Amino acid sequence: MLTSCVTHHARARMQQRGIGADALDILFSYGKEAHDHHGAVILYMDKAAQRRLAEASNTKNRARRLAGLYAVLSRHGQVITVGHRTRRINRA
Repeated sequence: MLTSCVTHHARARMQQRGIGADALDILFSYGKEAHDHHGAVILYMDKAAQRRLAEASNTKNRARRLAGLYAVLSRHGQVITVGHRTRRINRA
């Protein structure tokens, strides 16, 4: 992942929430996209993405730890913020 595509705010949230750059790379590789209808894109780990990750890494433990991870991207591809989901993502 290029650090230039992560905003200062997102870097601060990554540090505060214990989300490493490797976890963000996995999210970019396996995550699912949902548009928020305001110009941003939400990347998150749905069950299918967790299954693909578990099969690729031959361990369910890592997929389970990353299950609630999400990132919000601007329309230009910059990571605006990251976090752990506590509620479902509204895709409608």
